[in-house]
Amino acid sequence: MPAASSRFCVATVLLLLSVTSAARAEGDGGFSYIPGTPNGPENWGNLKPEWATCSTGKRQSPINLDSLQLTLAPGLGYLNYTYQNAKASVVNHGNEIKVRFDGDAGSLVINHTAYHLRQMHWHTPSEHTIDDRRYDMELHMVHLNAQNEAAVIGILYDVGFRRDKFLYKLEPYIRKIANQKDKEVLVHGGVDPNIAKGPLDNIYYRFMGSFTTPPCTEGSPRLLSRRCALYRSTSLHFSGQPCSTVSRTTRGPFRT
Repeated sequence: MPAASSRFCVATVLLLLSVTSAARAEGDGGFSYIPGTPNGPENWGNLKPEWATCSTGKRQSPINLDSLQLTLAPGLGYLNYTYQNAKASVVNHGNEIKVRFDGDAGSLVINHTAYHLRQMHWHTPSEHTIDDRRYDMELHMVHLNAQNEAAVIGILYDVGFRRDKFLYKLEPYIRKIANQKDKEVLVHGGVDPNIAKGPLDNIYYRFMGSFTTPPCTEGSPRLLSRRCALYRSTSLHFSGQPCSTVSRTTRGPFRT
C-alpha cells in the first residue's frame, strides 16, 4: 500500500458465522440495543422463551478477538468465494438499512457447501473488537445454504478521508429512504459484492459463536480473517444519524 494512504489503513475482519438456523439473523422486533432498558441486550433472554439462548448461551457473539490467544491452523485451507454484480434493493427496516439481493450475487463455499449471498447490512459502532479496539462500523454479508443455514462475512470500517467506492455508490439510495421505515429502492445497475468486500486475505481465524440479535442462535464454527486495506467514508452520516445505529455489546472470552 502506498505510504500516502497507509494512515487510513484499518484492520478488517471476515466473520463466517455458520449456524443451524438463519431465522432472521438481524432483528425480529420487540428488542432494543439500548443497555439498561427493559428490552435491552442484557434482558433479551427474558423477553421470549425462544430467545433464552441470549442469556444462557455458552458461545455468544460478538466477542473480542485477542491476537495472543490465536493458534495457527494451516489445515483449514483457503477461503473459497465467487461474487458477481446482481440486481439489488436498499431496504429500511427501521432498526437497520440493508442491501437485499434479488438476483444471483454469488456464493461462499465452506466444507463443500455453497452459501449464497442474500443481503448486507451495517452496525455502528462495530460489534466485534480486535485486541479490545472497537471500530466505527461493521458490515455483515449474509449468506444462506440450501438448508437455510447462514454464513456471515463481517468487515470492520474506520473513519477516514478517502472515499469508499461501495458506500459512495449506495449513498444516494440510503439518503432517499433514511427516514422512511419499511421503504425500499432499487439500485440502478445492481450491486457488486466484490466492491464491498475488497481483496480478502488468505489468513483467517476460526471460532464458535452466535447471531448477535435474538434468538442469538449458536451453531457451527466461525472463521475470521484480518487484512489492512479497507477504510470508510464518513458520508453515511447525514441528518445527524448514521445508516444504522445498532450493535450488541462485545462479550468476553467464550464460556466453556
